[in-house]
Amino acid sequence: MTNLSVNINKVATLRNARGGNLPNVEQVAIDCEKFGADGITVHPRPDERHIRYNDVFQLRPIVKTEFNIEGYPSEAFLELVLLSKPEQVTLVPDAPDVLTSSAGWDVEPNLEFLTEVVDRLKEAGIRTSIFVGTDVANIKMAARTGADRIELYTGPYAEEYEKDPAAAVAPYVVAADAAHREGLGVNAGHDLNLKNLKYFRENVKYLNEVSIGHSLIADALYMGLEATIKAYKACLK
Repeated sequence: MTNLSVNINKVATLRNARGGNLPNVEQVAIDCEKFGADGITVHPRPDERHIRYNDVFQLRPIVKTEFNIEGYPSEAFLELVLLSKPEQVTLVPDAPDVLTSSAGWDVEPNLEFLTEVVDRLKEAGIRTSIFVGTDVANIKMAARTGADRIELYTGPYAEEYEKDPAAAVAPYVVAADAAHREGLGVNAGHDLNLKNLKYFRENVKYLNEVSIGHSLIADALYMGLEATIKAYKACLK
């Protein structure tokens, strides 16, 4: 079964809109795990518009499943994760001002940089994942960094799914197979939802984990958090 890691950034966005501590990000993380989530994902950005760096330290002793921290590997980000020591760090190529992750790494021109980052994280005993698209040559380059996994950017799959599911998923089938041959684990995330997740899971082999935030939190507004997490988990069986 593929693991479900719930990204709670949007919970922090709602909290920050009003100030104070409602909704309580830490309690939501506890509840997500209680309701069946296999992990908690956060993506602290430099402007702290949703998850704040302090949230990471508050969450670290609370998360009992798997803590996954995503982010661009600036020195400040690396200091944060080396101090908090999550189970997994997902490296993304986001510029500081982007709204959301919208592309994976072009690994070859960043190979030396990413390899140095991966080495630092591995020395600390932290699993590393590199956010990439479906290009096989790029995935092979990601393997050269020494990373443990890749995370496939599934935005294009979600965009094309309604038109032609088979065509939408085909590049991901090839990409996951290539990653497996290179000895990489496979994660996936971005715009996966209750409509397209089951089909993705059924067709993409070697899928270790999906990280889902925006759609899951939006669904929870109508369905409730417990029912929503159970529904997403059902898609992954």
